[in-house]
Amino acid sequence: MSSSRRSAPGHQQRAARTDGRRTRARRFPGRASRRALEALVFVVAVVAAVVVVTDRPRDADAEVGVVPEVVSAPTPAVSPTPGVAATSSATASPPAPPVLRLPGPVPSAGRGSFGYDDRVGPALGEAGVLRRYRVAVEAGSGEDAGEFGAAVQTALAGPGSWVDSGRLRLQQVGPRSRYDFTVYLATAATARRMCAAGGVDIRIGGRPYTSCRASGKVIINLDRWRLSVPHFVRAGVPLSVYRTYVVNHEVGHQLGHRHERCPGRGRPAPVMMQQTLFLNGCVANPWPYRDGRRFAGPPL
Repeated sequence: MSSSRRSAPGHQQRAARTDGRRTRARRFPGRASRRALEALVFVVAVVAAVVVVTDRPRDADAEVGVVPEVVSAPTPAVSPTPGVAATSSATASPPAPPVLRLPGPVPSAGRGSFGYDDRVGPALGEAGVLRRYRVAVEAGSGEDAGEFGAAVQTALAGPGSWVDSGRLRLQQVGPRSRYDFTVYLATAATARRMCAAGGVDIRIGGRPYTSCRASGKVIINLDRWRLSVPHFVRAGVPLSVYRTYVVNHEVGHQLGHRHERCPGRGRPAPVMMQQTLFLNGCVANPWPYRDGRRFAGPPL
């Protein structure tokens, strides 16, 4: 019994010392553990520093905390058809050449009746007397009255048209409105008949060729409207230029102007020159006013 009692306190003391060492080991890690922990903290700090430096702007002049402007690279063109190379704007096809004349047959005769563009246009010009006109297209000509009316308005609006004088205004009106003259687009046969009634023969080589003006009527020959004239075509003058010319020329007659001659080789042709027949060394010109001033040639 006594030996058991003696051994008990020793056992308890050893146990206590052992528990104490275990407790201290849990609370205070050894040197090796501390070194490992410090090394881990150091590695984490280095990695974080590398990330921060990498994320900073690479521009040497960029300020800290300021994001430099980014210029996006152009997006490559995507071909709409598989297997076909995409075309950039730098290699795009050149613009189509101007239309010199319209393809296909031109009706030589129509029904003799006319359909009218019923739109009312703006007053063209800033000051002066107002003259109203209607627009009509022969049935059977294959032309649209609205499109013809728009082309006539473009020719008469300028800049460079008769309204640039500052003493004249022009306005398209509907077919039942009060008007001063009518602009007709007629087939060759009808144009010949209408012009002859006004005392004008438009035949060249026995065929109705030119346009004309009769009293209160500006008559545009459909052949010329669609085909222009050979010397304009040879010179590469666009059909739109001839159309503007023929409208301003015949309206010029309606306004009281007579034919004029070429003022000199290489100079613009006066709009009242018979450009449908010849240029005589002049350059095609569809406008009666140039640079705000009336451009005219010697009287014919």
